Amino acid sequence: MKFNLTVQDPNSKARAGEITTDHGTIQTPIFMPVGTAGTVKAVHQHELKNDIQAQIILGNTYHLYLRPGLDVLEGAGGLHKFNGWEGPILTDSGGYQVYSLSEVRKIKEEGVTFRSHIDGSKHLFTPENVMDIQRVIGADIIMAFDECTPYPCDYIYAKKSIEMTHRWLKRCCDRFDSTEPKYGYSQTLFPIVQGSVYKDLRVRSAEVIASFEREGNAIGGLSVGEPAEEMYAMTELVCDILPEQKPRYLMGVGTPINLLENIALGVDMFDCVMPTRNARNGMLFTKNGVINIKNEKWKNDFSAIEDDSDLYADKVYTKAYLRHLIHSGEMLGAQIATLHNLHFYLWLVKEARNKIIEGEFYNWKKVMVNRLGQRL
Repeated sequence: MKFNLTVQDPNSKARAGEITTDHGTIQTPIFMPVGTAGTVKAVHQHELKNDIQAQIILGNTYHLYLRPGLDVLEGAGGLHKFNGWEGPILTDSGGYQVYSLSEVRKIKEEGVTFRSHIDGSKHLFTPENVMDIQRVIGADIIMAFDECTPYPCDYIYAKKSIEMTHRWLKRCCDRFDSTEPKYGYSQTLFPIVQGSVYKDLRVRSAEVIASFEREGNAIGGLSVGEPAEEMYAMTELVCDILPEQKPRYLMGVGTPINLLENIALGVDMFDCVMPTRNARNGMLFTKNGVINIKNEKWKNDFSAIEDDSDLYADKVYTKAYLRHLIHSGEMLGAQIATLHNLHFYLWLVKEARNKIIEGEFYNWKKVMVNRLGQRL
């Protein structure tokens, strides 16, 4: 994987760049649709590519390991062949899922034992086998196995957690560097900065992660319930330490406003389930603010979902029709809303990139942040 940093915004830390992988080029800043179980919910691959214009998608190690299982994925020739997506794929290591399964998991130095949410069967994730699992899945970008601490989290726990995450990272790197990619294309490993909302722990973790000199770096453990101001403070701190010539990936973030604020702090890559999950519940993100399409006010609104959009679904379907579909529980409602939200997220980061290149990002962001927060 290669990263070329092309433009820095003169009035903020925002930057535009390009990541090159064997499955294609990614222009940054970028938003990555989440395809947890090998699919971005409610969306065809051709829609991801042509309508949403996604450049990279996510898969999840925990979910894919449990179902369909490694034997199926390896038999198919990896996730790209299995799901028909030809572009780059990033896999989350499963650390976040294990964190969210707090009732059915135990964390030890060796790794994490957990029970499947599907059938209750017992499994062990270690830094080593998580590298092996992601090799088999076939991701272009593989994430290190870490512990994602909850919020709030006391200082002593957070300190012990980052120290273990750093020891686990050494084991991840040793295993990754001693094994080969499975399907004839290159793979790369990103470490993850942790440290909760404690400044000294974040600084320490960012320094350790940077010292491993991998091809990209991630920031984890944010967007887990802390106030947005805390997220921005930690992100700024970490971005000032992580190397400038490598991509920075802020995991699990977030709202459209979160994206713009963190781009301004120097983040290049984002993912979040929010655009897809909220779409299925009738919440639409638009250039002028947020729409709850379930509200009565849209019942007789026969205007397009978003007038100046180039998305087919936005132009052809009306707000009234989409409201009817969502209220009726029709699958098409979830499909249209998901297409809309993902298309909007990809439009937003593309527009941010254009404004960075033009030197106008800072002023544009201020206008957009005010507009995006409105409830329509």
